[in-house]
Amino acid sequence: MRSVIVCALAYLIIAYPYKTVSADESGSLNNEIRVETYISGLYKQIDFGKSNRLSYEVFDKAYHGYINLRNAGKLKTDKEIITICDFNLPSTENRMWIIDLKQKKVLFNTYVAHGQGSGDDYAHAFSNKFNSHQSSLGFYVTSETYEGEHGTSLRLQGMDEGFNDAAFDRGIVVHGAEYVCEKFINTRDRLGRSWGCPAVPSKLSLPIINTIKDGTCLFIYYPESKYLKDAYWLNKKVAYVPEENAYADALLTNETGKPKTRVIQYMTNGKTDSVKTIQLPQ
Repeated sequence: MRSVIVCALAYLIIAYPYKTVSADESGSLNNEIRVETYISGLYKQIDFGKSNRLSYEVFDKAYHGYINLRNAGKLKTDKEIITICDFNLPSTENRMWIIDLKQKKVLFNTYVAHGQGSGDDYAHAFSNKFNSHQSSLGFYVTSETYEGEHGTSLRLQGMDEGFNDAAFDRGIVVHGAEYVCEKFINTRDRLGRSWGCPAVPSKLSLPIINTIKDGTCLFIYYPESKYLKDAYWLNKKVAYVPEENAYADALLTNETGKPKTRVIQYMTNGKTDSVKTIQLPQ
């Protein structure tokens, strides 16, 4: 009996550090790998031209929300356009990217203002509240245009509950503004600021609005811990991605059919900000 007990304890000690992976878990992991591989492959194909290069970390998060919204029927399928505002960057940089995902090219890379309550050159505070004059983080779906104080403007529907779902009622819209220009930067060392709207240069406002109106995705990013942890569309598991990206499929395996893997480290100012533990192509 003693030998049986000893053997049982030895088995438990050896087996404890290991986790059995079920078929469902394995399938989920394989799908997660395929999703990340797809996004990585898509990013590598985007023609940034003379534009600033959008960081992969931000694109990865933006595309997760975009494809979840698309799969949920929230976006128009005839426009594969995504607008990404990286508010982790200063206002003096071209921190808005409008990307045609079908053509895989950047259509616009330009200035975009944040709310005056969010900060000076850098945005650091965000709110979903009325009269805060702060920008709101998260995913939006563009709606219809109207003529207002700033000329042709574009209404936005905030899709992230608790983070930006009050945007429509707050009057958060895309509009042109004279204070969003290099001349203003040269005199103030920052852009002018809005009352929470993602304002763009006046000379580009109409072509930008006409490009992204009527059911496309707009994403305002900042690495706020609560948003990154709790935002629904960002954290929802992606059910499926388009099947037309043969480039991503080719990256997934090497000549032996086994996955080629690496770990992506997200860097901020030369320091490791976070580590993506998912397997990705070399």
